[in-house]
Amino acid sequence: MADISYDSPMEKSSESPRIIDLPRIYDPRGNLTFVENGDGRLPFRIERVHWTYDIPAGAERGGHAHHSCSEVVVAAAGSFCVKIFDGRGWCEYTLNRPYQGLLLPPGYWRVLDNYASGSICLTMADEPYREDDYIRDLDEYINLKNQ
Repeated sequence: MADISYDSPMEKSSESPRIIDLPRIYDPRGNLTFVENGDGRLPFRIERVHWTYDIPAGAERGGHAHHSCSEVVVAAAGSFCVKIFDGRGWCEYTLNRPYQGLLLPPGYWRVLDNYASGSICLTMADEPYREDDYIRDLDEYINLKNQ
């Protein structure tokens, strides 16, 4: 595996990963958050939704990048960290609010870890699953970024 420092800064741009707020309806009986295709809150139309749960203590998920797929990752329950690498530097987000999502454009390596007990990671994507869209080897990812 490549030698990468988590202390190096990730370059930011308008196309960088970022936290986005999702709508909230407050109610004394319990709040509601929703996403609707075409309402302008997401920069894409949702084509796939998946979630991970029952994640064992110390487990790491993700460990990949996408060539073309964009995603929004939400801590539907609990909390976890998302570490993102752009080929030059790393940044880290802690997700712990079900009304906020982390927008991940294509081309960013991501690793999810530090899951609290009972966490549910919900992911909305703009493409159906395609194995050829995944980059699953960090060294390959770094080589692609350096071309």
